[in-house]
Amino acid sequence: MILQKWIRQSHRWLGILLTVTILANFASMAFGPTPPVIVYAPLIPLALLVFSGLYMFFLPYMGKPLYPSKE
Repeated sequence: MILQKWIRQSHRWLGILLTVTILANFASMAFGPTPPVIVYAPLIPLALLVFSGLYMFFLPYMGKPLYPSKE
């Protein structure tokens, strides 16, 4: 249960981090050519968000049988 809480909390913080990196990307584009480090920086939190989001999506389906046994 502690792992699930930790994953949910990190998913929220990764969303905030993704938003900040995207805003930094647009802000740096306003001042001229943007270095590749700034351009590709949002990909790291985005990839982590995908994995944590997929985990939370499939969490209700894991560990429970689809049909209860008739025993």
